[in-house]
Amino acid sequence: MIKLLFTLIAVLGTGAVHAQYFPASGEWQSKAAAELGFETDKLEKAVKFARENEYSGSRDLRIAILRGFEREPFHTLLGPVKPRGGPAGMVVKNGYIAAQWGDLNRVDMTFSVTKSYLSSVAGVAVDQGLIGSTEDKVADTVWDGTFAGDHNSQIRWRHLLDQSSDWSGTLFGIKDWADRPPQHGGLDEWKFRTLNTPGTVMEYNDVRVNLLAYSLLQVFRQPLPQVLKQHIMDPIGASPTWRWFGYEDAWVTVDGLKMKSVTGGGHSGGGIFISTLDQARFGLMVLRNGRWKNRQILSKNWLQKATAPSPANASYGFMWWLNQGERKWQNVDDSSIFYAAGFGGNFIVVDKAQELMIVTRWLEPSQIGEMVRLVRDSLQQ
Repeated sequence: MIKLLFTLIAVLGTGAVHAQYFPASGEWQSKAAAELGFETDKLEKAVKFARENEYSGSRDLRIAILRGFEREPFHTLLGPVKPRGGPAGMVVKNGYIAAQWGDLNRVDMTFSVTKSYLSSVAGVAVDQGLIGSTEDKVADTVWDGTFAGDHNSQIRWRHLLDQSSDWSGTLFGIKDWADRPPQHGGLDEWKFRTLNTPGTVMEYNDVRVNLLAYSLLQVFRQPLPQVLKQHIMDPIGASPTWRWFGYEDAWVTVDGLKMKSVTGGGHSGGGIFISTLDQARFGLMVLRNGRWKNRQILSKNWLQKATAPSPANASYGFMWWLNQGERKWQNVDDSSIFYAAGFGGNFIVVDKAQELMIVTRWLEPSQIGEMVRLVRDSLQQ
């Protein structure tokens, strides 16, 4: 015991043990880039790159969305849309802001980054035991006919989370096959396609993501924005400015009350509207293995599952993209990096090996790998 005590004193005396910094609500400390281990000139080059490679789509997101998804039959705007700002972002090291650019307080659409928030709400349900296991069949909980039939009844929670369910149906007026259809074919081919066994083929599809949100609404029996606020955003000190929207007609009656079922992205409008600063708080919580100060927001076990490669796609976990498989970034060799990604160049990049987190908004999407490379290369070796 005495030997253990002296060992502890020695460790504390050397400064090897120190408290991690978490920003208080309404503030966030910065430190000089050099103090955080960056070569200042190189980090400034990365910021300049983000500023100069703005997303090429219109700042009027109504135009950008309709042009971006013009191949889809019947596509229209069904939820709120907001004109976007210019490039903005933060580089956070050891919890401190090392670099920032643009308007960090501006609330903007974040599109499919919303999926990673939705995944985290699912994590709350699993951590609380509301969902026993991601291997459970969804039909056992959502028994209203949404998961009826030989195919849909086989869908498990993990299939919704890794987008391999191939659920077939119509949700809030949108047919599953009309969302991001194949590059070839037409209405007849898409309508009468052969369904893939759940868990075998990953297909990025907002209808099925919105189905996950609808299913989680049945589990929590309260609107998901309230769940996110209570269990994640308030505990991490987020501002009251963020919002999570659904489609105009996506009302559901639960326990006699009308509730809005939210979307997992802004493909047809809606999704999470949020500031860069609040986005970064969420990213820092994930970087810290689901912990914020002395509170475990999401279990480490959940985040490990959520950021592991799925059987159907080595580049995708539970609504987090992974820097491996077909989507691996050129010249960024660390396969432990994972990230949230949304239309128009919205990203939260988590690099645990470097205690590093990057939020960048309205970056030309094809340039995210180079942006991350520039930031990582600016770290002193």
